[in-house]
Amino acid sequence: MLQEIYAETKNQMEKCIEALKRDYKTLRTGKVSTSILDGIRVNYYGTPTELNQVASVLAPDATTIVISPWEKNLVSDIEKAINEANIGVNPNNDGTVVKLFFPPMTVDQRQEAAKQAKGMTDNAKVAIRNVRKHSNDKVKSLHKDKEITDDESKKAQDEIQKITDAFVVKADETLKTKEQEILTV
Repeated sequence: MLQEIYAETKNQMEKCIEALKRDYKTLRTGKVSTSILDGIRVNYYGTPTELNQVASVLAPDATTIVISPWEKNLVSDIEKAINEANIGVNPNNDGTVVKLFFPPMTVDQRQEAAKQAKGMTDNAKVAIRNVRKHSNDKVKSLHKDKEITDDESKKAQDEIQKITDAFVVKADETLKTKEQEILTV
């Protein structure tokens, strides 16, 4: 019973770390990433559709993204969607493809991105602690229902705390890696 709670705790905390890594992908680093366009939706015959579902999105170099729509009539819709998304760059359209040219990041932009990464990490840590609380509540409930002893309850809560500490360290390590990536010129 307690092993199931530990496994569920680890599983939920791992999901928190995965969500954190997904959040990091929306941040701009020195090299432009196509994931900055994730979440942008294009009006495709009246249906809001993910950009990568109606076009190929490539990053041929560190400062350029090229979007090649599968249907040429979508070029203006893609351009409009990117403008509305306000990602900090104006799209250039040559009639067949949309190109995004990202200027090199300034020191201030890098520091701001690092600050955003820290905020995302703090949110992930809060989520991890919420998982800990939920798991501890399950243990306390088992104890209250007399399914486990006082000692087992104490040991279980200690084990959940160890798991939590390990995942908080993991979140901090991903932050260090991301900050290094952002701040490296």
